[in-house]
Amino acid sequence: MPADDNWIELGRVVGAFGIRGWVRIESYTDPPSGILDYPVWHLRSSGRLRQVRVEEARPQGRQFVARLEGCADRDSAARMARETIEVRRSDLPRLGAREHYRADLIGMKVCRGEGEILGKVAYFIDTPGHAVMVVHGEREHWVPATAQHLRRVDRADGTIWVNWQEPEGSPEE
Repeated sequence: MPADDNWIELGRVVGAFGIRGWVRIESYTDPPSGILDYPVWHLRSSGRLRQVRVEEARPQGRQFVARLEGCADRDSAARMARETIEVRRSDLPRLGAREHYRADLIGMKVCRGEGEILGKVAYFIDTPGHAVMVVHGEREHWVPATAQHLRRVDRADGTIWVNWQEPEGSPEE
């Protein structure tokens, strides 16, 4: 998680790719190729943030591979594993109506119906069909992050209102 609100996490370095210093990248952007729109990334590891220029990048299966400035061999690339890729919030495109960056929703309270509190957004998971908000409360809820299920996001109040019921056969039933 970024150290402050000035940074947004776009993905992470998964590990080395090949022997010439390329790294495998997991993108959190929508669409995933959006991570390649940024020619400069800031890599965060153990609270330290350093800037790197993306020399080359391309899709590789469900992920991406990139050659980063100053990374010339497999050992250097392997040391970058698990570093997060961040950009300044000011570098992000402006959002339209009913659009939100996931990072802004983490920690928000999730309510349904007339105010039943499900818990707080812990993180998101991308599934083949859509993103899912993982909500931690008395128990864990997986709420689809789709227009059909998200009624309203009140950033001032820190609340996300959802139109969602537990699937049949869930532990609550």
